[in-house]
Amino acid sequence: MSNANSTGATAASNGEWFGHPRGLATLFFTEMWERFSFYGLRAMLILFMTAAVTDKNPGLGFTEATAGSILGLYTAGVYLLALPGGWIADRLIGPRKAVLYGGIIIAAGHFSMAVPTLLTFFLGLFLIVVGTGLLKPNVSTIVGELYPEGGARRDAGFSIFYMGINIGAFAGPILCGSLLGEPINWHYGFGLAGIGMIFGLIQFVRTQDHLGDAGHFKLKEGGEATRLKDRNRFLTVMGVLAVLTVVITMAIRSGALTITAEQLAVGTGYFILGLFVLYFAFIFFFGQLQGDEWKGVAMIAVLFLCAATFWSGFEQASSSMNLFADRLTDRNIGGWEMPTTVLQSVNPIWIIILAPVFAMIWQGLGKRDLSMPMKFSVGLIVLASGFGVMMWAAANTNGDTEQVSAAWLVAAYFLHTCGELCLSPVGLSSITKLSPERFVGQMMGIWFMGSALGNLIAGIAGGQFGSMTTYELFGSVTRFVLIAGVVMLVLTLVVFRRWTEDALAYRGMH
Repeated sequence: MSNANSTGATAASNGEWFGHPRGLATLFFTEMWERFSFYGLRAMLILFMTAAVTDKNPGLGFTEATAGSILGLYTAGVYLLALPGGWIADRLIGPRKAVLYGGIIIAAGHFSMAVPTLLTFFLGLFLIVVGTGLLKPNVSTIVGELYPEGGARRDAGFSIFYMGINIGAFAGPILCGSLLGEPINWHYGFGLAGIGMIFGLIQFVRTQDHLGDAGHFKLKEGGEATRLKDRNRFLTVMGVLAVLTVVITMAIRSGALTITAEQLAVGTGYFILGLFVLYFAFIFFFGQLQGDEWKGVAMIAVLFLCAATFWSGFEQASSSMNLFADRLTDRNIGGWEMPTTVLQSVNPIWIIILAPVFAMIWQGLGKRDLSMPMKFSVGLIVLASGFGVMMWAAANTNGDTEQVSAAWLVAAYFLHTCGELCLSPVGLSSITKLSPERFVGQMMGIWFMGSALGNLIAGIAGGQFGSMTTYELFGSVTRFVLIAGVVMLVLTLVVFRRWTEDALAYRGMH
């Protein structure tokens, strides 16, 4: 019996949970609590960094530009470290231990931020990035291992798992940001996010037997010798990074090197773009592409740019749109002022409501279903329409001097969610279908880099909140995303749809 089949048999022997392996419940609640902690923190982060130091419950007093850059670097880091996190699980410890260790590091990061010093704040962010890089990609890997047979049941399992993500994303901002008094006690909020992660770890450890063999480390070809080589490589890289960190820190403290958060964020963005260009240049010139494989690779490059553009707008939910909710939105309901963070839960609500609707729409279209590049085009255009709503809202603030109804944000988030449901579910699937089989793993890494770049740009753009009027800021985002969407739409009608069909046909897919 194959290893995959034995995994499935062992998991199945532990009973079922709503018609699925009981291990799915373990992973569902682990991911729910991890997302609770992540989105609970994210809802407060830029508000805390820009809050005045002299307030009753002081923040850090950073400028919007600095806070936005730090937020962008933080969220980009989460996606970038998913790549080494997956490698560590695959080569050294296995997905299950990666999830456990990642959760412990995440909780430590939140509790570090609960201590009110600047050092513990940045240490906490660093730990959360590292821990999320370990946990996030590997918990999904274990979900897949519960269904060695694949098929529709596996897709349904991921749909249930995805619901856990959104329940956590819904509850985190509300509980971490609103049930702790007014004004928000920031550090209690950070601590509550850590407690949420602890709940996730406890239930993971207590119920992990339901996973059967799923998530355990499996030796690769070459056995223990290969694992030892991989461990030595890992330790070497970590040693080099540690030395570089010490050198750079000493240079900054001595004044020999001066670098701002904004410069670091912009430099990181150029670094990611440079890697993107160099990688695809290498694949095209030295990847020995055959037949129509080049069309699939070209389409992945195009979709990377589209995805980065989409997330650069969508992820402003935690930066510019969060600041708009805090400063220019009337949150008074019958004498009760709704905490700003509650509005960060609107997108998960729309996801929970609309995801089944969009699934039925795509299924109902059948053979008339939109092509991958067409869905990306529609997603960008719908996202732009959401920022058009924000332009309209900003126009009603009379030059950022008056507050407007929260209904503007709710409507904008509705459109943004519709755009997300057009683009996001297609993303990873498009990589596996369009990439030459020998490059699939690398292309997955490139896809995560696109998400990282988009999040980074979102933070940088959101940092312009204080230097531009909101009408100008949302107008520039609207134009940028809309132009990208229209160009993508035209090129899809002219050439991209044909390239996609040719690449899929070459790989024997539809």
